[in-house]
Amino acid sequence: MSEKSYAKVNIFLKIADKRENYHELVSRFVRVHNLYDTVSYIQSSRKAFDIIGDFGCKLESNTVYKAYKLIEHFDGVEEFFKNYSVKIDKNIPEFAGLGGGSSNAATFLIMSNKHCNLNLSKDELCKIAVQIGADVPFFVYEYDSANVTGIGEVVEKFDEELLNIDTITPSIKCNTGEIFKIFREKFYKQISKEEANRLLNMKSIDILNEFDIKKANDLYEPSLSLYPQLSDYAKENWYFSGSGSSFFKVNNGK
Repeated sequence: MSEKSYAKVNIFLKIADKRENYHELVSRFVRVHNLYDTVSYIQSSRKAFDIIGDFGCKLESNTVYKAYKLIEHFDGVEEFFKNYSVKIDKNIPEFAGLGGGSSNAATFLIMSNKHCNLNLSKDELCKIAVQIGADVPFFVYEYDSANVTGIGEVVEKFDEELLNIDTITPSIKCNTGEIFKIFREKFYKQISKEEANRLLNMKSIDILNEFDIKKANDLYEPSLSLYPQLSDYAKENWYFSGSGSSFFKVNNGK
């Protein structure tokens, strides 16, 4: 019982509004097919939920653990994980803007829905996913490309050719909370509804051809102000994903 847990990049990321303590986003998420973790369920005699893997956080902070706590009350879930451990083979860098933890949580929800016979729809899984993190619903829907709005809970498939994406992740851990804080204080701006609609209807490759790294991602400049060394990686035709620290480019436009 194993599934691939893919990374993602943000082709563009714009702030649309503020909702209480959250920012509403307008973004295009694209799955990266050449970069993924593997989530497996392996037989175990531990008789308690556990996760096997190399993580930079405590169990209680792990997105998969948070996902488990949200579904453990469903019939059969707790019993199933008395006999199976969750093993995650990590390839996606953590805290890097590539959605690794969110992808793992979504893959766990999808696998548990199947193997524990929960019979939840994608929309029902999404309602659970959004409680874990803003990126998790995108991965639940398993789209290669999607427009993501709201606080991440509105995911609409976008039909376009699959892009061949290369990524690079500097050994810089960007603090998303600090980046949003400096964005609010010094860089705050909101995309207009007209411009949002224009971008949401454009192909990803056309957006990248039109925008540079600063125009494509509202979080790049605040990230750069906190982590000036990021500028060493901002080369021509490379873009910034999420709140970083990863950069990406489209290989040969495919």
